[in-house]
Amino acid sequence: MCGIAGTFNLNGAPVDAENVKRMCDVMAHRGPDDEGVFLDGSVGLGHRRLSIIDLSAAGHQPMFNEDRTIALVFNGEVYNFRELRHHLECLGHYFHSQTDTEVVIHAYEEWGEKCVARFNGMFAFGLWDSGKRQLFLARDRYGIKPLYYHETPETFTFASEIKPLLTLPHVKKSLSLGALDEYFTFQNLFTDRTLFEGIKTLPAGCFATV
Repeated sequence: MCGIAGTFNLNGAPVDAENVKRMCDVMAHRGPDDEGVFLDGSVGLGHRRLSIIDLSAAGHQPMFNEDRTIALVFNGEVYNFRELRHHLECLGHYFHSQTDTEVVIHAYEEWGEKCVARFNGMFAFGLWDSGKRQLFLARDRYGIKPLYYHETPETFTFASEIKPLLTLPHVKKSLSLGALDEYFTFQNLFTDRTLFEGIKTLPAGCFATV
């Protein structure tokens, strides 16, 4: 279990590193082994790491491709990463760690958004493609790993939990009456809503681009 978070200021304003770090700090229980923050102007990514595969510093996140045009924060495990790594090496990709995280990066380089169809596992991730100025989010087919987001006309923010989103000044802590009605009716939430107004969950087996 790791914790991921990120912010994309759609109005072009630079991201405040303290906001990203604050989001990660409230997820320290998800990743006590390491932490990292990456900024690229209007985009900021943060990560709290629980070391499972490749316990070395090579597994530090956010993780990058060779020219640092792609940055990734990843939570979960890709079970078939060794097979994918071998295939990608045959296609000319080079690896600097033993992590499944790096496989996700090179798979995106090779296949773009269609890379998620090749992953067998439980995962949620946020990937920043600086060349396209695009944020790419994805979640595993069964929704084992959580991914929440909040959006306004100016800012898009995501995290592994709701609590990090609530640390941001532009996210209001207000109850969603529609979600509450859904919960009281079905004893569960079956849509993308949460009990907090404006905070949604990325549905299982889905990806999103911003």
